[in-house]
Amino acid sequence: MTSETSRHCAPDRLRRAVRRLALNHRLPVEMRARLVLSVTAAARGEFAARRCVRLSSSVERDGDGRPGMLVVGCRPAGTGRRLSTENLPLPPGVEADGTLVWRVPLPEAPHGVAESEASDGDAVEEELLAVLARMDTLAATRRELEHELAETNRGVLALYVQLEERDERLRTAHGQILRELEDALRPPPLELSGLELAVHYEPAGTDAPTGGDLYDWFVLPDGSVHITVVDALGHGVTSTRSALTVTHAVRTLALEGHPLESIVARTDEVLLPLDRHLMATVLLARVHLRTGVLELANGSHPPALLVHEDGTAEYLEVPGRGIGFPLPGSERLLRTPVGPGDLVMLYTDGLTESRRDPREGEVRLMESVRKHARRPLAEVPGAVAEDMHTVILHPDDTLALAVRIPSGEPGAAPAKESVVPLARQGTGGER
Repeated sequence: MTSETSRHCAPDRLRRAVRRLALNHRLPVEMRARLVLSVTAAARGEFAARRCVRLSSSVERDGDGRPGMLVVGCRPAGTGRRLSTENLPLPPGVEADGTLVWRVPLPEAPHGVAESEASDGDAVEEELLAVLARMDTLAATRRELEHELAETNRGVLALYVQLEERDERLRTAHGQILRELEDALRPPPLELSGLELAVHYEPAGTDAPTGGDLYDWFVLPDGSVHITVVDALGHGVTSTRSALTVTHAVRTLALEGHPLESIVARTDEVLLPLDRHLMATVLLARVHLRTGVLELANGSHPPALLVHEDGTAEYLEVPGRGIGFPLPGSERLLRTPVGPGDLVMLYTDGLTESRRDPREGEVRLMESVRKHARRPLAEVPGAVAEDMHTVILHPDDTLALAVRIPSGEPGAAPAKESVVPLARQGTGGER
């Protein structure tokens, strides 16, 4: 291995010496440029301090005796100092004495021209052209990547639009199914002279569009209107099934002619063998249009609210225990007169217990119903629910059903309010 050493005290001289080495060994132009820049940059600090550096070079041969590696070394001319290795385009190795060593593989096929065939200026121009070509290649690669990224983004956007369209179709289909399901659960509308009915239902959550709060209404053979409000334990489809079971049983018993005050207890007797886990509160109302009397039976359900035409209001309390409760049944039957302009609100506890304080909810409910009582009845239940749900701490299925005797409707004089105990009627009883 032949070694050459030279001393340089100016960057231009060092640059020309390194370039001469690279040209003599026919290094590729890009590697030549990196080597020249790296050696010169490493010695910059020494030149700035007006000190010199030593440049050495040698050729290492491979096992077959052929030139394999150009070794270029650079170190300060004095002792005790080291050259910088930061941000060099061709990182060197560092020997124990502080010499920076660049080991550059020699090409098998010659590149470029030898020193004797080209001037230093020609070599610099060739290096600049190589750098520009490299920059152009990188710029072209970047443009290609940007184009591919744009194509990918357009594809992702198109996929996103397709997914949005699919989700919209699913939401539309889901909403249609829910509307059909709700329509199937609702009793058919009643068109009656002398009575208005309106209802609002809101599930506890959109993931469970049905719940255990249901209602039923129908006209009995004697012309009176029967209304059932049920709140079955739980949420979702399971509680819906329980509530449907109760409403169907109540309808059957009512149409068979069972007294209103006995139906809660009889419903429990009928359903107990079928489902021992069923629990539900029930409020039964019957409006006798010819006599202007409202009858109520209750099984653990929130009381009905009566708002008179003059704005006075009262809760119609009827004690009793619901389906699946110990000693189920309504303890008595309440009869009260209703006249033109009077409004009765039947509801489930989701309307009054959204803030976990039933008493406070009952006060707010009375204020809300009185405020909206003179609006078209179809708007009243929804407006009341909106008032009651300004703050919801305890979400629950909500049902609000309004009944009103229209003002100016002909009818008999209201009957006097009376409460009929079940023992006097000879129905109900303990189980």
